[in-house]
Amino acid sequence: MLTLNTIKAQRGATHKRKRLGRGSGSGHGPTAGKGDKGQLQRSGGSVRPGFEGGQMPLYRRIPKRGFTNFARRDIAILNVGDLEKFDSKLVKEISLETLTAANLIKGRYDRLTILGTGELKKAWSVKAHKVSPSAEEKIKKAGGSIELLPIPGKAKKKSAEKSKSAQ
Repeated sequence: MLTLNTIKAQRGATHKRKRLGRGSGSGHGPTAGKGDKGQLQRSGGSVRPGFEGGQMPLYRRIPKRGFTNFARRDIAILNVGDLEKFDSKLVKEISLETLTAANLIKGRYDRLTILGTGELKKAWSVKAHKVSPSAEEKIKKAGGSIELLPIPGKAKKKSAEKSKSAQ
C-alpha cells in the first residue's frame, strides 16, 4: 500500500548536488571545476555579452547604414477613387480628424494629401493639407469644395525670415 512516508522519486530522477571546492576526493576539488588561472577562474570573472576576447566584435565589424528621422511627418494619402467608397452618412466632410474618428484611416498621421486617381461622383467638402491639380478638378466637377489647410511649421519659418530681413 502506498502511503506518504513510502513515496520516493523514480530511480535516476534526482541527482546529488555538485559540492564545489571540497577536496580532491569530491572530484571538484581545489579549483572547483574552473580550471587553472585566467579571468574565468577568478571570483567575479566573466566577460560582458558580445565580448570576443579582444577581437573586433561583430557589432562593430558590420557596417551601419541608414538613419531614422525622429522628426518625420506621416502623411495620409487618399485618392479621389477612395473618396467614392466612403459612406456619406458616416462622414460629413473629408478631413484628417473626421476620417480618423470614423476609423476610415488607421494610424497616426500629421497631414492629409488628396491625389487624383479614380473617378468621383459624390460631392464632398474636403479639408486637406495638399490636393493635386487633377484631384481638385475632379472634386469641383462633382460639386464638392476644397479648403487647403496650412502646413504646420511653415508659417513660423516665413515670419522668422521676414523679421531677419527687417533688421
